[in-house]
Amino acid sequence: MNVKNRWLIAASAVGIHISIGSVYAWSVYSKPLQKEFGWNPSDVSLTFSIAIFFLGLSAAFLGHFVEKHGPRKSGTLSSIFFGVGMIGAGVATQFGNLYLLYLCYGVLGGIGLGVGYITPVSTLVKWFPDRRGLATGMAIMGFGFASLIAGPIIQKLISNVGIPNTFYILGSIYFIVMFSSAQYLAPPPKDWAPEGIKEKVESGAKEKVADLSQLTANEAIKTKRFYYLWLMLFINITCGIAILSEASPMAQEIAGMTAVQAAAMVGLAGLFNGGGRIAWASFSDYIGRPNTYTAFFAIQMVAFFLLPSIQSALLFQVVIFIIMTCYGGGFASIPAYIGDLFGTKQLGAIHGYILTAWSAAGLVGPIFATWVRETTGSYIGSMSIFAGMFVVAFAISLLIRLDIKRLRHENSKIKATTQTV
Repeated sequence: MNVKNRWLIAASAVGIHISIGSVYAWSVYSKPLQKEFGWNPSDVSLTFSIAIFFLGLSAAFLGHFVEKHGPRKSGTLSSIFFGVGMIGAGVATQFGNLYLLYLCYGVLGGIGLGVGYITPVSTLVKWFPDRRGLATGMAIMGFGFASLIAGPIIQKLISNVGIPNTFYILGSIYFIVMFSSAQYLAPPPKDWAPEGIKEKVESGAKEKVADLSQLTANEAIKTKRFYYLWLMLFINITCGIAILSEASPMAQEIAGMTAVQAAAMVGLAGLFNGGGRIAWASFSDYIGRPNTYTAFFAIQMVAFFLLPSIQSALLFQVVIFIIMTCYGGGFASIPAYIGDLFGTKQLGAIHGYILTAWSAAGLVGPIFATWVRETTGSYIGSMSIFAGMFVVAFAISLLIRLDIKRLRHENSKIKATTQTV
C-alpha cells in the first residue's frame, strides 16, 4: 500500500495556511482604499471584522463537512471561496462598491478562511499522533507569519498595478497554491502509525498514550471540558487583541518610545506571534497541553500586571514579545489539546466549534479594550483588568485538570475490568 509522506502533508497544510493568513495583512489595504474612494477608516476595517466573523462561523458550521467529505474536498472548497472572494474584491474595488467588497472579501473570503483553517489541522493531528503539537504548530505558524510575507508584496503591487489588479493577482496565486495543496491532503489509512512507533510500543520501549475519549462534535459540546477550552481560548485571544490594539500608544506613553520605534515594535511582534506558534506547540508535546496552558496564563498574568509600570523601552518590548508568543501559542496548541481530550473521530468539527471563541473575541476584544481604557482612564486600570481575566483563565486551566484526572481514573477502571474479564 502506497502511504503518503506525512511531511508533504504538513507542507500542503502550510501552503493553505500561508495563503489564508494573508488576511492579517488587511491593514496594508486600508489607507490606499481610503485615499482612492474616500471611505472612512471604520468602513474599511469592517471588511476585516466581517472576514474574521465568517471565519469562526464557517469553521463551526462546516466542521462536519470537513469530517464527512475529507480534507481534499474541503480544502478545494476553501480554495474556491477564498479565491473567488479575493478576485471579487478586485471587481468591487474596480467599481468602487464598498458593499460588494464586504460580500466578496468579508463573507466569501471569510468562509474560505474558516474551512481552510480547520481542514489541514484536523488531518495533521491524525498523521502526527506522536508529535501533535509540532504538526499543528507548523501549519498555524504559517497563518501567523503570512502577514509578514504578504504585507510588503501587497504594498509593492498596489503602488505598481493598483488596488483591483492586486486583488486579481493575489487571488489567482492563492487559489492555485491552495487548490494544489488540497489535492495532496488525505487522512492516514486505518490503524496507520508512524514508522517505528508500533515496534516500540510492542517491545515496551514506548508506552502508547491513548486519547481520553473518542467523541463526536455533538457529544463534545455536552461536556464541561469543551467549555473550559472555549473560555481559555476566548480570554487568551481577547487580551491578545487588546494588547495589539494598545501596544503602540502604550509604548509611546509609558516607555517613551517614538512613533517610529513603536511601529517597528508592533511589526516585530508579528514575528514572535508566528514563532510562538511553532515553539509553544512543539514544547507542548513534551510538557503536555494542560501544563502549556497553565504556563500561558501564569506568564501573562504577571506580564499584564507589570506592563504599565515598565519605563525601560527594551524591557517593555521584551514583555510585549513574550505576551505575543503566548497569544500565538494558544492558537497552535488548541487542536492538539482537542485531540487529547476528545480524540480524532470528529476533531475538525470540534475545532470548528471551539473557534467561535475567535469570532467572539475578534468582535469583543477591540471594543472591550477601548471601553476599559475610556472607563479607567489609565493603562494601569485597563491592564489590571486584563491581568484579572488571566487569573480566571489560570483557574480554569487548573479546573480542567480535575476533569482530565476523573476521566483517566474512569478509563483505568474500565481497562482493569476488561483485562479481568
